[in-house]
Amino acid sequence: MGYLFFSILGYLTGGILFAYLIPKKVKGIDIRKESRDGNPGTANAFLYAGVPCGILVLVCDLLKGAIPVHLAVRTLDVQNPGFVLVMAAPVLGHVVPLFRGYAGGGKGIAVSFGVLLGLCPGFPCIWLLAFWYLFFSLVFVLNPHSFRTIAAFLCWAVSELFFIKSTEVLLGSAMITLLVWRRHRKEDKKEEREIRFVFRRN
Repeated sequence: MGYLFFSILGYLTGGILFAYLIPKKVKGIDIRKESRDGNPGTANAFLYAGVPCGILVLVCDLLKGAIPVHLAVRTLDVQNPGFVLVMAAPVLGHVVPLFRGYAGGGKGIAVSFGVLLGLCPGFPCIWLLAFWYLFFSLVFVLNPHSFRTIAAFLCWAVSELFFIKSTEVLLGSAMITLLVWRRHRKEDKKEEREIRFVFRRN
């Protein structure tokens, strides 16, 4: 029952779209209408509501992924198959939120980092994902952003096979990758002709 409880908790907290709520309350801005892609996410909060709102949204999105997972890590066995859903639930809630009729959710990036933050310090998952994001942003630059995100998450999921021994954490990471991939794939199809590769040399 503990795994079900934390999965439901993670899904419900994940479905709280802070990038929509905070700019709406603080500045009267509807991020979905103001932004080009209509995404209620952290990046759009920074772009359209300003840095203070963006930082607040980022912290809240990280916490809504980190808190349920961290509590589950402290009270449950990570090596149980039920932990797979505990990891994926906050991202699922963010991408397919109950509060918005299972539609209009965000893209799941910040909350994914939050989930991995909840696993620390026992698992280096968050550092692997951060590495791939930086790699595809600074070293081998992929555009558009949706394509960069897909590549970062796929490489992250594969690279974990060499560093993570827990089957349940690997499966949880795979589920998160699938959710983020499906959400970004729609955007990637719209921008397919804009995809380009840039290799920067010092």
